[in-house]
Amino acid sequence: MPATTHVVMTDGPTGSRSRRHGRAGRDLRAATLVGVGLGAVVLSSLFLLEAAFAGLVVVVMVVAVWELATALGARSIQVPVVPVVLGTVLMLVGAYLGGGSPLLVGLGLTVAAVCAWRLGDPRPGYLRDVSAGIFTSVYVPFLAGFALLMVRPDDGAWRVFALLVVVVASDTGGLFAGVLAGRHPMAPSVSPKKSWEGFGGSLLLGVGAAVLVAVFAFDAPWWTGVVLGVVGVVGATLGDLGESLIKRDLGIKDMSQLLPGHGGLMDRLDSLLPTAPLVWLVLEYVVTA
Repeated sequence: MPATTHVVMTDGPTGSRSRRHGRAGRDLRAATLVGVGLGAVVLSSLFLLEAAFAGLVVVVMVVAVWELATALGARSIQVPVVPVVLGTVLMLVGAYLGGGSPLLVGLGLTVAAVCAWRLGDPRPGYLRDVSAGIFTSVYVPFLAGFALLMVRPDDGAWRVFALLVVVVASDTGGLFAGVLAGRHPMAPSVSPKKSWEGFGGSLLLGVGAAVLVAVFAFDAPWWTGVVLGVVGVVGATLGDLGESLIKRDLGIKDMSQLLPGHGGLMDRLDSLLPTAPLVWLVLEYVVTA
């Protein structure tokens, strides 16, 4: 969620690229087209065939695990990819078919498998690599499992829709408020482009979207939407800052170049993953209670 940046307008290809990217620091045309396409795929699978949505989540998280492991590997941190990928499938399929208990059991089995797998590698750095494998397992598939817990009830599609709407509204509100009015950096050492003004825009649009979803999708009191929006925006903001911190430590701008205008899948999932368990909790015990 960018704040203020200075853009130098020059002639030639560099100037064209600056004009196209603008103060957001991204190719907004490509980012918009890719974002709309991804949204169409996700929403169509979610509302037409929930099993297809679950399968899509599994595939996306396997790719996200590969992205994160590759980025860590560039800094000589070797994630045990095989047990983490297998654990990803186990956790997500278990969450969709069986609920929270299989998700937790799957995480425990994945952690054990990561520890055992790395024992067969004679290279130094066992604790470092195992820690990275456990971190990857929790950060990507375990958090994503809450989205599949949300889709299980009869109104599951709308619960996942609520998660997506709040996060997208938070990112969009933060983008426009930050670009137009951002002056005061929120965490300059982690993400210089993120401003308090942008956070205000995130709250405004995120809470507004959450209230509409709570009232019209769940027939819940408006104030439950306020709770949903505030929790969702805080989770999305912290998730964005958390991934920025990881990328700063790794010395990279994007996790990969898989998505034009966006970077990698992890660069789009950074807000969603930490927000998923928070939104699940609010929906389960506040909005639909």
